[in-house]
Amino acid sequence: MLKNLGFRTLFDAAADAMLLTEDSGHIVLVNPVAQKLFGYTEDELSGLAVEILIVPRYRKQYRYCHELFLSEPIKHSVSVSNEFVAQGRDHKEMLLDVSLSPIEAQQQLYILITFNVASRRLEAEGALRASEERLRLAKQAAGLGIFDCDLKRNIVYWDNQMRKLWGEHLGETVSYEEFVARIHPEDRRARQSAIDHAMNPAGDGEFKAEYRVVNSANGITRWISARGRVYFDNGQPDRLVGVTRDVTEQKNLQKKLQAQRDETENIFKQQVAALTASAIAHELNQPLTAISAYGEVVLHELGNDVLNSDNLKRALEGCVEQAQRAGHSLHELLAFLQEGELVTERSNLNDIINDALNIIGNDGHGTFYPVLDLQQNLPAVQCNCTQIQKVLVNLFRNAIEAMHATKLPTLTITAMVLAETNLVIVTIQDNGPGLDSAMAKRINQSPLHWANQRPFSL
Repeated sequence: MLKNLGFRTLFDAAADAMLLTEDSGHIVLVNPVAQKLFGYTEDELSGLAVEILIVPRYRKQYRYCHELFLSEPIKHSVSVSNEFVAQGRDHKEMLLDVSLSPIEAQQQLYILITFNVASRRLEAEGALRASEERLRLAKQAAGLGIFDCDLKRNIVYWDNQMRKLWGEHLGETVSYEEFVARIHPEDRRARQSAIDHAMNPAGDGEFKAEYRVVNSANGITRWISARGRVYFDNGQPDRLVGVTRDVTEQKNLQKKLQAQRDETENIFKQQVAALTASAIAHELNQPLTAISAYGEVVLHELGNDVLNSDNLKRALEGCVEQAQRAGHSLHELLAFLQEGELVTERSNLNDIINDALNIIGNDGHGTFYPVLDLQQNLPAVQCNCTQIQKVLVNLFRNAIEAMHATKLPTLTITAMVLAETNLVIVTIQDNGPGLDSAMAKRINQSPLHWANQRPFSL
């Protein structure tokens, strides 16, 4: 008998409620979990038909399932599952998943019946549905779209929000070529540069890009912010998974704020210039008046028939003295305007470069394609962040202006540590027409040519 078989230990240790019956449906073995579930001991159930544990209105359904299971021996190796309402000693109804599995022993067929509380499954399914609904509401509130790009098959899986932004009435998948076709042509190169950076196995796989999408349904252009991560398989990029968000309103607001900042800055510069000019005029007015008076004395003496050398000497000495006073006052004023110790700190130069690019990208100064070649894990540099950012912004603006006639203006920014030094060098290169030979010669001959080209100290 199966009571003596070695599987009894495993049978009793099972985490699910189990019964072993003969092919006639009479109970042979009951494990402890089933005894606790139904409230009967094994001795009380042994020899009884298993239908005693099924609520009467479900017994006919159970017998049909049992007979169907026995009618096709070829399927004895496959479990048959159904959902029934069972009852225990207290006649309390329980919704259970019932599975039938065949066991052959001593040339006799036995049936292993496994009971699982269906309410737990239903609760888990309900919790899953609630979680999915919360995720859907969160996505809807944030306006997020989700994409999963199969980099080997060039297929993009996208959700409904993504399809709305792209304006495509397609299914849940689209070819990578169709996906890219809706991206603004001027933004494709920069986006691809960000993807290439993320696909580098030596990096962190992080993908960040902002680009425009032209909706195929209505022709409206929207700004998209994309964030994601590349996953690798044996060192090769396998998938790019991430989210997108419509940031058009944010971009428009940034342009408006930048225009207001530029206007405020211009007004401030004008005010500073006016105050500075006023201060300089105040400091120079008195000595210039004195020089004018001494000059009139000299002219008067030169008009006399007899020259008084003493008067001429005193007048000329007065001119020299007042001119020196004017110069000294001017130097003191400039020193006062420039006073204040420059504050420096340890800063991430890559972050400063990215911030400067964001400023340029948001001020509507011009369209360009940034190509970043920034050394990973670049050591911190000692600098004044604000001044370095202003220098970079000015250089970027100059480069963009130099490329105004270029079809695909590209700005290449490189940052790396100089070999065997504690210095970092930043190189900014545009693909504009450059300088003619005459202008280049003039610049190379200038004593200021290399004055401001200094690396950053680590």
